[in-house]
Amino acid sequence: MSTKKGVIGILTGGGDVPGLNPAIRAVTIRALREGYKVIGIRHGWLGAISILRDEHADNSEHFQILTEEIVNRAARTGGTFLHTSRANPPAVKKEEVPEALRATYNQDRNDLTSEVIKNLDWLGIDYLIPIGGDDTLSFATRLHKEGVKVVAIPKTMDNDVPGTDYCIGFSTCVSRTIELSNRLRTSAGSHERFLVMEVFGRYAGFTAMLPTMAGAANRCVIPEC
Repeated sequence: MSTKKGVIGILTGGGDVPGLNPAIRAVTIRALREGYKVIGIRHGWLGAISILRDEHADNSEHFQILTEEIVNRAARTGGTFLHTSRANPPAVKKEEVPEALRATYNQDRNDLTSEVIKNLDWLGIDYLIPIGGDDTLSFATRLHKEGVKVVAIPKTMDNDVPGTDYCIGFSTCVSRTIELSNRLRTSAGSHERFLVMEVFGRYAGFTAMLPTMAGAANRCVIPEC
């Protein structure tokens, strides 16, 4: 499965956000025009551990060859057409181990990192582009340490991935938070009450701070304080 310049694999993990399909499209079109082959791994890391290393096996649920036609059509919609999962290859539960691997991996928690690396090698992938947040990119870091060439694209509404100013999904979170807070103003005024609104963000306060700066609230409390 090799080409003159190489093969790029791309996958999405964790929650879905509106910018995923456009990101996949941008990477794919540029890569194809530069002479690379692009393989989309389906269902995030779950697809990466589920691939059957057999040319005669049906792997259509686990990966697909990407073309400009496919990504152009998908980019018009939100979410991710490659689908996603929250699978964590270093700690796969016994009941979640793919059927083909259950004879080998039968502990309560199983590290399938080596299977991911073997599958990437079988596909001929030279460069892997995972799109995700903390969990997805944590395993990408593990693969990098194992020698896999990784180029990560941060995607999280929390905007808490180090080394980036703006993650895919963050803009939607901010705009929706502002929209929701504006809708609540009528109820707050009618009942002469103060409203406290809690937003997602884990241990980072970006999703609360930026809407407040845009006028969504009068006060803001963030974890960094």
